Amino acid sequence: MIPGNNLPAFLQSLGERIKPLWPGILVAALVALAAQFVAEHYGAPAMLMALLFGIALNFLGESGQAAPGIAFGARTVLRFGVAILGARISVEMLMSLGWGMIGLLVLGTVATIIFGVVLARFIGQGPRFAILTAGAVAICGASAAMAIAAVLPKDEKSERNLLFTVLGVTVLSTVAMIVYPILTNFLGFDDVTAGAFIGATVHDVAQVVGAGFSISDTAGETSTLVKLIRVSFLAPVVVIIALVWRQSEAETDGHRPPIIPGFVLGFLALATLNSFGLIPPAIGGFLAALSSWALLTAIAAVGMKTDLKNVLQVGTGPIVLIFAETLFLAALVLAGISFLELS
Repeated sequence: MIPGNNLPAFLQSLGERIKPLWPGILVAALVALAAQFVAEHYGAPAMLMALLFGIALNFLGESGQAAPGIAFGARTVLRFGVAILGARISVEMLMSLGWGMIGLLVLGTVATIIFGVVLARFIGQGPRFAILTAGAVAICGASAAMAIAAVLPKDEKSERNLLFTVLGVTVLSTVAMIVYPILTNFLGFDDVTAGAFIGATVHDVAQVVGAGFSISDTAGETSTLVKLIRVSFLAPVVVIIALVWRQSEAETDGHRPPIIPGFVLGFLALATLNSFGLIPPAIGGFLAALSSWALLTAIAAVGMKTDLKNVLQVGTGPIVLIFAETLFLAALVLAGISFLELS
């Protein structure tokens, strides 16, 4: 609570702290706007466009007036976008799928992360990078990658790994958006089954919608529902990752991170409110759109903070890892759907 007589001083102090951030935030927002324009008019993935445009403006994130705001966008705006994503999730949505499909989605998430960590050890990749890529593949693509990166301990490769992961899952999602509808038709799936497979395997929400509705309205609605259930797994996975790394981070620098990051609490709070029907549809729609814009702005800022030369130095190991995780998830879901149909 701010006493009335201190309000002008507080506002002045707040304004002084925010003022240096505006140039960078506005640049990142303009990049997001340009990416959205290209996505709507030419069919390109908005996240990928924001990332590429951001990389092209990398010099702005290194120094100068825009640098503080770009750093703010890559961290704080990102966490804000993930937090309000919870307004799209509800328990009713979860229950409408049935326990068999929910179990398959949980299995897919857990097994893909374990698979990624195990495979990473054999091909010489670290556990942080494995969790980052596997979490992005298993849950919701670029959004999951950014949320997981926010709670992993930072090192000199953190931003490079995040950029590679976002780029990788976005490209693979775009390929899947084209290939998976053809695959489901070849396998003779009905619209509901095809939608369930696409929603359970394609990484990013936008590509899930594109792939599902390219088959039919029924497949599109089913794929979107299944995908949003996967999005709901983001909060518990991020909490578990934060708890796993909390002790090691404390041992490294004496600082113990919070048990549950604030943005995850925000996600859970909004999901709870939505489950009880306390978020009006108009506000829910606004928060969903705001989340999309915040994440788009954040990924533009991440691109501007990262040197492409560093990303190109990742080698073949990370490419093999993220590709193998994608194939593993698809194979597991295919097997699970076949089992559920026979049960």
